[in-house]
Amino acid sequence: MTGLGTVGQAVAIFVATNVDDVVILALFFGRAAGHRAATTAVVVGQYLGFVAILAGSVVAALGARLLPESTIAYLGLLPLLLGFYAAWEAWRSRGDDDDDDATGPSQLGVLTIAAVTFANGGDNIGVYIPVFAVAGVAGMVTYVVVFLVGVAACCALGWYLATRPSIARLMARWGDVVLPVVLIVLGVVILVEGGAFGL
Repeated sequence: MTGLGTVGQAVAIFVATNVDDVVILALFFGRAAGHRAATTAVVVGQYLGFVAILAGSVVAALGARLLPESTIAYLGLLPLLLGFYAAWEAWRSRGDDDDDDATGPSQLGVLTIAAVTFANGGDNIGVYIPVFAVAGVAGMVTYVVVFLVGVAACCALGWYLATRPSIARLMARWGDVVLPVVLIVLGVVILVEGGAFGL
């Protein structure tokens, strides 16, 4: 895959796995409105939590590269299963109109934001590991750089949406649809490109 192709795929994966983060960030920034220190805490905490996610993914992916080449393709089962699980969760919670108001902490501390970011994005690790494992070191670096730039974009978008709750509700609604579809497609692509099950 070319460098531009890797960047494009990295952007697509980041967007698919972090749509819900934008909504949560909008909630955080809404609470931080008018308080520069709290706003800074949201940004720093978001980066801290996401760096922890990336670190876990990179370490696990490097470990996965020690596996026989023929087994790497089967890591595609992870995002595939996560996609089906996300679809099941979205279907099961359909019709629920009560947004999670507990998402925004009463005090916007850096560690609190980081913990929420890591907990909310913990499932991203399952997506990133197989992608990083098949990308090679250079590809992995590209993914990490794109993802870190993406965090800045998420923070900017979350801040923008903080004063536009109707847009935030729309993203929250469709994010439950986009995420499972992308995860399932990603898992299938990894399985097919790796020749799993003789595909």
